[in-house]
Amino acid sequence: MPANDAIVIGAGVVGLSAAIAAQARGLSVTVIDREGPAAGASAGNAGAFAFTDILPLASPGILWKAPKWLLDPLGPLSVPPAYALKIAPWMFRFWRACAASKVEHSTAAQTALMDLSKAKLEPFLKKTDTIAMLRKEGNLQVYESEAEFESSLPGWKARERHGIEFRHLNAEQMAEIQPGIAPRFTCGTFTPGWYSIADPRLYTLALAEHFRAIGGRIERLDIAALRPLEDGVEVVSHDGRTRKAGKVVLAAGAFSHRIARSLGEKIPLETERGYNTTLPSGAFDLRTQVTFGGHGFVVTRLSSGIRVGGAVELGGLELPANFARSEALLKKAASFLPGLKTEGGKQWMGFRPSLPDSLPAIGQARHTARVVYAFGHGHLGLTQSAGTACIVADLLTGQKPAIDTRAFSPQRF
Repeated sequence: MPANDAIVIGAGVVGLSAAIAAQARGLSVTVIDREGPAAGASAGNAGAFAFTDILPLASPGILWKAPKWLLDPLGPLSVPPAYALKIAPWMFRFWRACAASKVEHSTAAQTALMDLSKAKLEPFLKKTDTIAMLRKEGNLQVYESEAEFESSLPGWKARERHGIEFRHLNAEQMAEIQPGIAPRFTCGTFTPGWYSIADPRLYTLALAEHFRAIGGRIERLDIAALRPLEDGVEVVSHDGRTRKAGKVVLAAGAFSHRIARSLGEKIPLETERGYNTTLPSGAFDLRTQVTFGGHGFVVTRLSSGIRVGGAVELGGLELPANFARSEALLKKAASFLPGLKTEGGKQWMGFRPSLPDSLPAIGQARHTARVVYAFGHGHLGLTQSAGTACIVADLLTGQKPAIDTRAFSPQRF
């Protein structure tokens, strides 16, 4: 490839990780983003490397829960009425992906990407001088009843088949790991292999700094289209400015499918709008990440504070934020963790790019091998960033990826 071998569109954790991996293969790389590094979901996520989270959101179990959740506008899963008609085709694909055979296929693919991502993570953190930000504090999933716990067991059996370590706990054992949980939660499951980062925004900014330090360039530009050329790809901004490279990686998160349309692709990407509140660091003595699965949110200890957030609002990119969802989550958290101090919090909403089968799109564009897609990771962008970066670097340099990528084909729909 000629000089300026690759352009990566997207300065989130996936895009920057891919750019750094491409640099390591000897390519010169420019990253282009509409707002700059860590401006989107990479800034406000829960900070988890959720390697044990191999089960797709699209599953038979969700079909039982979804109707009840959808009736609550502030519940774990909601669709704003103004967006319901627009999202109907995506929801149909999601429903089809809940078939048992498809779930088994998605779980196997997700597991392979998780294993690769976990294997690549610590070497990547050492290479980028961010290893000090890694935490290995596990995750505690808590249940309000024996019935809720029993309903979770098929999922844990699936994890067990894939070699994931976990321990089921009673209330007394939970208190040893995390004191202060309300007595309404009678049992739980602890997964020690669940890692986290000190702060996802600071981590992504550190990646940007490392990328620049070893010769990378980051430019703010709002990309509208891609144009394949005989000797490369031209990227075109909304205001008509252009840039050119031998190859392009499209890792623009929830905005990726709009750019992919310029290549004739119709990829059913939707937006999970995530909400959270970050409280001051002394808000609670949190020792592990706690997941309230029945309510669709987590509480995480970051270097910047205690973050309470999660849930899924399928509402696209245009509707105004509904911060009543953040407030509802915080109110629940205060009830579930009675010692939690809820004053002084900062609210946030971000866009998580999601495909109907819960797998990302990683692979070449339909009509040109010079464009590589890397988007649609949903809740797992941070988790799968190092593995995705490895695959992208392989595709850019003509090498066989470390895992079978057919399940992640952007053309699978």
